[in-house]
Amino acid sequence: MHNSIAAIATAHGVSSISIIRVSGEAALQIAHKISHLENITPRYAHLTSLYNFKNELIDQAIMIYFAAPHSFTGEEIVEFQCHGGMIVAQEILDTITSYGVRLAEPGEFSKRAFLNGKIDLTEAEAISKLIEAKSVDAAKILAKQMKGELKTFVDESRDALLKSLAYSEVMIDYAEEDIPDDIMQSIVTQLDGLTQQIVHIVDASHRRRGLIDGFKVAIIGKPNVGKSSLLNALLSYDRAIVSDIAGTTRDTIEEQVRIGSHIIRLVDTAGIRESVDTIEKIGIERSLSSVEDADVIVALFDSSRVFDVEDEKILSIIEALEDKHIVVALNKSDLERKFDSKRLQSYDILEVSAKKAFVKLTQKLEELFDGIGEGEELMLISARQIEAVNKAKVSIEEAKTPLMDGELEFFSYHLQEAVKAISSISKPYDSEEILDKMFGEFCLGK
Repeated sequence: MHNSIAAIATAHGVSSISIIRVSGEAALQIAHKISHLENITPRYAHLTSLYNFKNELIDQAIMIYFAAPHSFTGEEIVEFQCHGGMIVAQEILDTITSYGVRLAEPGEFSKRAFLNGKIDLTEAEAISKLIEAKSVDAAKILAKQMKGELKTFVDESRDALLKSLAYSEVMIDYAEEDIPDDIMQSIVTQLDGLTQQIVHIVDASHRRRGLIDGFKVAIIGKPNVGKSSLLNALLSYDRAIVSDIAGTTRDTIEEQVRIGSHIIRLVDTAGIRESVDTIEKIGIERSLSSVEDADVIVALFDSSRVFDVEDEKILSIIEALEDKHIVVALNKSDLERKFDSKRLQSYDILEVSAKKAFVKLTQKLEELFDGIGEGEELMLISARQIEAVNKAKVSIEEAKTPLMDGELEFFSYHLQEAVKAISSISKPYDSEEILDKMFGEFCLGK
């Protein structure tokens, strides 16, 4: 039974139900032993008592048997749906393993589904990411990938490359003749179109990555401008100390918060100013690092104080940023206005106040995230996928020079590398070790 695996497929903690999953040739045999049922019908929910190896009652549960190959992994699968909590679920799992079934590694169920041809890697990665989705938009994108949207792009790109490769192989057989101009132009046009499509998809994937992983929002400003008050307002509890003393926040504070349908990572940074305090200087350095890593920057200024050199420093930071969404807000709008906003005239300025719970700023962020989530663009959801299409693009570019020079053998070589790279997104030529590493990032029981 060593080739059969088992795991608890639900999260740890108190819940109404827990699911234990068994996959492999021993699954049905285990079901008979634990349930004491003689007849088990595939895809039928059996309400049955479950017993441990000492024949002691564990629980009354639902048991469902999926016969191979009509299961998630393509193997025999049995699922036990017992009462929630870890005690009952763990006792059922211990009973299963006592009969010789081993515990599954993280992602091993999905890995078996891939190896048995039930899913490809685009679907497997979408399943893994869907579990951790940080927004409704992310769930929609991942659902389309599970339905094969990315696989379709891979197949179509691969077919286009193979078509060009076929032209090349035919012309190699007639090496003494010149390549007809119309065939040459057809190949170049096709490769240029694919390159542009890849560039567009990679750019869109980078731009929208926050939909999958959660947008990182950094709040920056000089000391005492209201950054910690904003953090506390968005979190609805006092996470950061609020004080009139400049430099109270000396390190970055990161928390998760839901805005609209999005879960974001919100970072309150140390006030940015010139400081001789060693610890405060470290905090400021971390603040600047957080700004570089963030997807969205909220630059906070104090409307009740005049624009000064510290505000100038904040302005210079946001002006130097590229490929970032910048939201500029004037805080303390309920107080007398002393701030000269002409220096910020190139930005759309929001006037906000802690007394009004920063409502305008929350609405602005929600609109921003929703706008990024709009559209039907195809999206690559992992660094592995992005690396693969970039490798394909490089190989396509490298193929063009030998094509124009009539060196078809080199052209074919580079095009074969492009085919290999694009194909690796769904069905790689990778080793077992690489597959183990990838599926090892999945959660247990999946």
